[in-house]
Amino acid sequence: MRIIQILPELDIGGVERHVIDLSNDLAERGHDVMVISNGGRMQDQLSGKVLHRDLPVHKKNPVTAWRCSKIISSWIRQEGWELIHAHSRVPAWIAWRASSKTKIPWIYTAHACYSLNYGLIPLKHARFVISVSETVEHHIKDFLPKDHTIVPVALPEPTVKWDSGNRGKNRFIFVGRLTKIKGLDTVIEALGKLRDKNWTLDVLGDGPEREDLEKRADVLGLNDKITFHGYSEDADSFMVRSSCLLFPSHSEGYGLVPARAAQIGLPVIASNIPTIFKMAGSKDGLVDPGDIEGWRSAIFDFLSTGKAVEMPFSNIHSFERMVDSNESIYSGLLRK
Repeated sequence: MRIIQILPELDIGGVERHVIDLSNDLAERGHDVMVISNGGRMQDQLSGKVLHRDLPVHKKNPVTAWRCSKIISSWIRQEGWELIHAHSRVPAWIAWRASSKTKIPWIYTAHACYSLNYGLIPLKHARFVISVSETVEHHIKDFLPKDHTIVPVALPEPTVKWDSGNRGKNRFIFVGRLTKIKGLDTVIEALGKLRDKNWTLDVLGDGPEREDLEKRADVLGLNDKITFHGYSEDADSFMVRSSCLLFPSHSEGYGLVPARAAQIGLPVIASNIPTIFKMAGSKDGLVDPGDIEGWRSAIFDFLSTGKAVEMPFSNIHSFERMVDSNESIYSGLLRK
């Protein structure tokens, strides 16, 4: 199969991680894969077997989107690409138009609980829509076409495993894009109330809130305890050296970071949100997002006991199964 993957950028985030891993594995299986994006810091993680082309598919501009669809349509006609898989809303508009011009099928993966507005209109015209969780599928139910399913995102098996004997002492870790929805501000406020305790926090990620978060940590006198590392391609190594992952997100389409922690074996203190409840199988030990006192109490309990509430994360999808599911959807559409 000859498959096009479109996403806004290859900078930092779960969607980017998903597209890179999916594309690399599809290429290893012998498929021709082209990723179209505006590029970014994660682009060099694409396999040499995957073709990448830069286009401004991240811009929310109708004229730019129309031009991108015209260019992509020409590539499809000239090079024989057979299917378009869009990730995010602007790429969905572009894929819809390119598909209508070239008559090849296009599908969409919904990674988050988007605003329910005109930006989701293309989904009704997709040949197939994949939601990464029941939460996302229910949220966008009024925009789904006849053919749709749930395929949870997944990561390849880690090459390292967490060992309580080798962990850092009271060393917390946060991994994620630094935006308000990720809730790191709540954790920083909670940790500010535990300034006199023995702990450190490694923050892996970047984003628009980084400067404000660093300033708040400074105001609370936490500069010697919180280290902002920026984006790192080696989050697994940080995790195995940590004591516990802090995951204070307000909303998630799936929750790839705590799923990775579970794969590695790292204890987790996480938000009480639907996707995490589904993954954990219980609300026991989950903390309400935005609840500073709740997070302070949960972190204090961990510092006191050295234990996080056991969460089995029994519903984690395997990476091979995820790729198999995508591959099956592609082949099914191309047989029609």
